[in-house]
Amino acid sequence: MSKYIVVTGGVVSSIGKGITSASIGRILRSYGVNVTAIKIDPYLNWDSGTLNPYQHGEVFVTDDGMETDLDLGHYERFLDVTLSGKANITTGKVYSSVIEKERKGEYLGSCVQIIPHITDEIKLMIKNVADKSKAEVVLVEVGGTVGDIESQPFIEALRQLRHEVEPDDCMFVHVTYVPYLKAAKEFKTKPTQHSTKELRGLGITPDMIVCRSELLLDKKLKEKIAHFCDVPYEAVINTPDAHSIYEVPLTMYSENVGDYILKRLNISTSKKADLYEWSQIVEDLKIDTPKINIAVVGKYIELEDAYISIREALKHAGAANKVNVDIDWIKADENFNKTMLDKYDGLLIPGGFGERGITGKIETVKYAIKNNKPIFGICLGLHAMAIAVAQLNGEPEANSTEFDVNSPCPVIDMMEEQKKIKNMGGTMRLGAYPCKVKEGTIAYEAYKETEISERHRHRYEVNNEYRDLLKNSGVVISGSSPDDFLVEMIELKDHPWFLGCQFHPEFKSRPNKAHPIFKSFIKAAKEFKLDN
Repeated sequence: MSKYIVVTGGVVSSIGKGITSASIGRILRSYGVNVTAIKIDPYLNWDSGTLNPYQHGEVFVTDDGMETDLDLGHYERFLDVTLSGKANITTGKVYSSVIEKERKGEYLGSCVQIIPHITDEIKLMIKNVADKSKAEVVLVEVGGTVGDIESQPFIEALRQLRHEVEPDDCMFVHVTYVPYLKAAKEFKTKPTQHSTKELRGLGITPDMIVCRSELLLDKKLKEKIAHFCDVPYEAVINTPDAHSIYEVPLTMYSENVGDYILKRLNISTSKKADLYEWSQIVEDLKIDTPKINIAVVGKYIELEDAYISIREALKHAGAANKVNVDIDWIKADENFNKTMLDKYDGLLIPGGFGERGITGKIETVKYAIKNNKPIFGICLGLHAMAIAVAQLNGEPEANSTEFDVNSPCPVIDMMEEQKKIKNMGGTMRLGAYPCKVKEGTIAYEAYKETEISERHRHRYEVNNEYRDLLKNSGVVISGSSPDDFLVEMIELKDHPWFLGCQFHPEFKSRPNKAHPIFKSFIKAAKEFKLDN
């Protein structure tokens, strides 16, 4: 039987529930406790796949091919686990499942209602994840803010769950914001009090309150929150703004969060908490010098969360190479100018969809080739690389059918199985696929393996009819599907570091295990800086 830690949020959205949940999981893992995590998203979308990154940030892809909320990325990075797509529960999934059962007559003619049918389905989905993972503790983060209409069925289901298990098998953690008013020069606890009151009005009394704040809260403020919110003083945890999200587990551990939770859930462990390796990672992330400058030339650069896994993977690789990675986000739009790239030691073109910004990305590749500057292309980034190389080698009209369906030289084309598909959601090549790595390449030097597995999210690929054109232009196919039919990685002869991959390596990077390609890229950027 798993135990449950339910994490809710109040006052404002984007308060840091995901990082709080992941940090609790990291602390429990340090005690040797087996932990998994679930993210509940109350929106009606079935998954995150069709959401605009400007609205919801990055779409994180799991090994089993589910397009999920970006918080699953935090969970995987902090807990160092591989999660199933079922760990992301949405209103769309819940209602779809209930309606499907109703159509099959599984409710025996009952009038299908929110309670008990929807709430029972929510509990079933949570328990299925718990049973399959066999985790001792299941973290359940509820998206949105307490009081939101769309989250009420989930809150009610979790209230019911608390009474269906033993008292020491479920606890609630409420994350709130304590604002500091500069004009009055004081913190205000009223938002936390009202948020907690709202939660209690829904039938849930929190066991712990995590107070987010700009600055450190003093003992008097924590005592006030404990008194008015009816929790023990030791259960009021303060997580002020930190230099890095990876500091949060250390902050929470210093406030004895681990011991409090173990006691509350009656978990006995003979292992003492060991966060030494994690603390070393945090120290490596604080390195000031040497500094290397990386430009991410993308489409959604106004919102960093759109590329959150890439940002974190670059940081992990920086820590592994003992350098400070300074990232600038360059918009590949009509105002793009190649001279903007002069000051950078490495260039990265991330994945994306649509024509906007593609010209700037292709020009970025051409700039990197001319200046022998390290460049890393991911998914659409690989496409830009292939198009740029073809254009520089006698095919000025080379393009992708994503941008020009009548291109006379479609070096990038839609996958055959994708051409018959009309629906958008969940229909791409998604999830983990094997890849064969060619020896004697940058990719092989990075992986030190000839067989790897990486996660995909795309509809277009290198057109096999133009393989010879690319090879004759100096392209090396350093990674392919096991049957050699699909191009997975390309490199360029006589270039110090030029690599494009069809998959998304950023999804598998960890702070304690930087992804091999990212690590190799940052190493090349470091060497470029030293040589120039």
